[in-house]
Amino acid sequence: MFAIYIGLAIILSLGIGVFLGEKYHERKLASKSEEASNIIEQAKKTGKNLKKEKLLEGQQKIQEQREELEEKFKKKEEDLDKKEKRIMRKADRLSKKSDHLEKIEDSLKKDQKKIEELKKKGKELIDKEKEYLEKVAGMSSQEAKDELMGRIEKETERYYARKVSEAEKRAEEKADEKSRQILATAMQRYSAEQSEGNTVTSVSLPSDDFKGRVIGRNGRNIKTFEALTGVEVLVDDTPEMVVLSSFHPVRREIAKLAMEELVKDGRIHPVQIEEKVDQAREKMVGKIKEAGQNAALDTGLDLSSKLIPLVGKLKFRNSYGQNLLRHSLEVSFIAGMLAEELGLSHKPARRAGLLHDIGKAVDHEVTGTHAEIGAELARRYGEKRLIVNAIAAHHEDTEPESLLPVLIQAADTLSATRPGARRETYEKYIERLENLEEIAHSFEGVTKANAFQAGREIRVIVSPEEVNDNRASKLAYDIAREIERDLDYPGEVRINVIRKAEFVEAAQ
Repeated sequence: MFAIYIGLAIILSLGIGVFLGEKYHERKLASKSEEASNIIEQAKKTGKNLKKEKLLEGQQKIQEQREELEEKFKKKEEDLDKKEKRIMRKADRLSKKSDHLEKIEDSLKKDQKKIEELKKKGKELIDKEKEYLEKVAGMSSQEAKDELMGRIEKETERYYARKVSEAEKRAEEKADEKSRQILATAMQRYSAEQSEGNTVTSVSLPSDDFKGRVIGRNGRNIKTFEALTGVEVLVDDTPEMVVLSSFHPVRREIAKLAMEELVKDGRIHPVQIEEKVDQAREKMVGKIKEAGQNAALDTGLDLSSKLIPLVGKLKFRNSYGQNLLRHSLEVSFIAGMLAEELGLSHKPARRAGLLHDIGKAVDHEVTGTHAEIGAELARRYGEKRLIVNAIAAHHEDTEPESLLPVLIQAADTLSATRPGARRETYEKYIERLENLEEIAHSFEGVTKANAFQAGREIRVIVSPEEVNDNRASKLAYDIAREIERDLDYPGEVRINVIRKAEFVEAAQ
């Protein structure tokens, strides 16, 4: 019986345990369910908050972009307004210029009528003068021309006959000397690169914006630079570059140095341009001296301090497209080799070879042939008689006193006649430009004259105190007529006479 009670107690205990376990499990499930509901509710709240934040952030970005676009549109509208105003101002200026040109055209038409009348009167006076001269001379103009032409033909025949006879005599006298020259030339062992002349130099710019600075307002900067250097400045579509054009190597090098300094400084205006050009001229003196010293070192010669700058100047001069310093170095080395082949000392030959064209460094400043000028310079600065004679006789202007002038003639011929050494067309081009400038300088009141555009234009700067506006106009006419009379040239040459007064004062 007791065992039954124990079994019932156990069963009852198990039932109570199961009941309590189910109740505990239900409470736990209810707690978890409530916790899950709280998490879900919290997640919904968090999602709503994030959504609101993202919406606000997006609206803020849209507002910022809208403000930025509105600012850009505003700036563009301002730029367009400025451009429109500039265009209107330019249109006004063009209208004023057009009116001014119409007035000038009317004035020119009046002047043209006066000129035609003066031409007519002048022709009448010439005809009257011609009739008077024919009466006085007792023969017509055609008879005078025929007689004059007959005399000229006879004089020409006698002149050329005499020249032919003299040439034949010189050929016979120089036959032996030429044979030695040919022998010496055949012994040459020297070869060098070909030389070529150039008339343009390019200067790099940091950006295309600098082209506007180089030109300046109304072309003020570029006109000042060209007037101070005598070099034409070409500003074209080539990116980040300007070109300096001049037949004169020294002018072109000075202009290049000045332009490079102006670009480096960044400030470009007339006062700054004048300062940089003066500095460039000082640098050029140093470069010329350095070139002369390097030439002396290359040839192993000890030259006078007076001769070194003259040798250096040859670096910036050309003859028939051949650089004169390079040519002089070639002649020096070739003459030294020829002297060694003939068993002579190479030092005098090298010295005479380097100095043989020294007269070309100053031949545009002194009258006479470059051989005569060079010999005089060598004599003045202490060179020996042998060297002086070699310089004077290297073009047969003077009788040679030794074999050295013959060696210099042979070396000079070899350097000048090797393939590609010289270009005659380039030398003729340079000569034409120099002749144009020389003609302009021959007139009174001209302070500076520079040839531009391959000789198609001459810019003549006159003294405002000596030349007034009327005389400046006549000066341009006189220069044009002088060029027509003295020079043969293709195309048209424009004479641009500039009369400019400048006043400078310093404030302290």
